[in-house]
Amino acid sequence: MPVGARAGIVGAMTGRNGALAAVAGRALAAVTGAIMLVRRPRPIHSRGVVLSGSVRWLAGPRRRAAGIRWIDTPPSGGTQRVTARVSRGVGLPPQLPDIIGLALRFETPAGPADVELSSTGFDVPGRYMLLPHRSASSPWYSTLLPYRGSLGPVQLAARTRRPLDLPPIDSDLAERLTGEDWLLDLYWADARSRWRRFAELRLSAIERPPAVVDVSPATEVSGQALRFDAVLRPLPGAESYRWAADLRRPAYRRAQEGGGQRPSARSAAESLTRATRRRAAPRSS
Repeated sequence: MPVGARAGIVGAMTGRNGALAAVAGRALAAVTGAIMLVRRPRPIHSRGVVLSGSVRWLAGPRRRAAGIRWIDTPPSGGTQRVTARVSRGVGLPPQLPDIIGLALRFETPAGPADVELSSTGFDVPGRYMLLPHRSASSPWYSTLLPYRGSLGPVQLAARTRRPLDLPPIDSDLAERLTGEDWLLDLYWADARSRWRRFAELRLSAIERPPAVVDVSPATEVSGQALRFDAVLRPLPGAESYRWAADLRRPAYRRAQEGGGQRPSARSAAESLTRATRRRAAPRSS
């Protein structure tokens, strides 16, 4: 991609379009509200598979820092527990391609931190575009919108290493991942750089409660609502650009209306950890 075009993306990321983002955010909220008229109580990502596992940071020195503490400074032991949900964004029938979402909750020393990934392209500008897929193992997943790190905008991404033939997101996927791990590589990049691998993610379906869940109004595990929100629960050392938060927040609030009272993020995370402790332990490759 031409250097000038990449520079334009950086300029857009750094917050000079706040008013436009606020207008766009209200428009997205209106669209979400319209969808809710025919699909209540949750218009998007209404059904998915709940997973648990761990993230393991790669050993060895890094050539370059990301500018986000969670990426650059691995925890003691080099691993963290993860609770995840993979879901179809629009909710089309499994035989049709759909936008696939992969939401992750990491148990950090500072508390639960959420990352929300969607099926996108690989390079610029594709990494800023939502792309539909049938299988959960086929897409690149990225944060679409960047985090604000100490060195500038940063995106996160995930890519399946194995298995490469996962079925569509339904009971077949839950059954497959009950007996087999889903191994993904985690990457980071800024607007000008290639993707850099920094960790691996290992996930499998939890057996009890059922892995396939209707997440309306919210996924529940062990009686606790499982809602992901990367703005409210950011990664340690990461912030949201104001324009990105303005773009996302109205639609998020609209989608989660009617879901009842939320439990605290920490109490939900603690309950989820207890429910998935055995499945979350790292396994040998």
